[in-house]
Amino acid sequence: MDWARLLAYITGTVDQELLSRNEYLVTENRILKAQIKTRLQLSDAALATLAEIGHRLGRKGLEEVAVAAKPDMILGWYRKLIANKFEGSKARRSLSRPKRGEETENLVVRMAKKNPSRGYDHPVAPQTNM
Repeated sequence: MDWARLLAYITGTVDQELLSRNEYLVTENRILKAQIKTRLQLSDAALATLAEIGHRLGRKGLEEVAVAAKPDMILGWYRKLIANKFEGSKARRSLSRPKRGEETENLVVRMAKKNPSRGYDHPVAPQTNM
């Protein structure tokens, strides 16, 4: 037996096994989904995982296997996932001064209470015009 035939035989066997496993899992999921009367509560991580795999499968592949949600909804999750990834709000910086620490703020308040005559409201000596 030459290598090409052996490789074709092994590849065909593996493909058949994978197809059988996938068919079993799809059928099992449909049966379990039929037994659940309420809506599935999926976490954000589960939604992201389903969205990524669903995107790789495509709409036609999802139509065959998706039972948790409709294919359009899963692809919508993927679009939102990508939009959030490139949203850019983390890159935006505030143009204001950085916040002071709580310790500094407490020190300033304590100094102001000790010396109420000092600070912005301190009366300014009148200036004479010459």
